[in-house]
Amino acid sequence: MVTYSLWVINKAGGLVYQRNFADGLAQLSSNEYLVLAGTLHGIHAITSRLSPTGTSSGVQVIEGETLKITIFLTLTGTKFVLVTSLADQNSEPVLRKVYEAYADTVMKNPFQTPEMPIRTDNFDLRISTLLGGS
Repeated sequence: MVTYSLWVINKAGGLVYQRNFADGLAQLSSNEYLVLAGTLHGIHAITSRLSPTGTSSGVQVIEGETLKITIFLTLTGTKFVLVTSLADQNSEPVLRKVYEAYADTVMKNPFQTPEMPIRTDNFDLRISTLLGGS
C-alpha cells in the first residue's frame, strides 16, 4: 500500500490538517486543498442523506483510476481522509489509529482550539510513526 496523503476535515468542512507522504499526486496549492476538502465535505453530507434507511454515515470509499480515498467519520463530525493506492486493503484500521493519535495529542492539548488548524508537533510525530514520511 502506498499512502499519498492524509487530511483532517472539521465538522464545518474546513481543512484543519493536510500532509503528503509519497510522490504521485499532483502538487496543489493550499487554496486547492481547501476547495477539495469543502467539496468532499459536501459530497459526504449529500450521500449521508441519500440512504433509503436513513442510517448511512455517507460515502466511505471513493475509488478512481489510480487512487482510493477512504473517509472515517467520527461521532463529532470530524472526517479523517486517507488517499492511497488502489491496492490498499487496510485503510480503516490505519484511520482508527490516526483518530486515536488525534484524540491523544490534539484534543488533550490545552493550547489547541477546537475546529482550528492542527499545529501540534506530537501529532505530526505520531503520524510520521504511523504513516512514514518526512
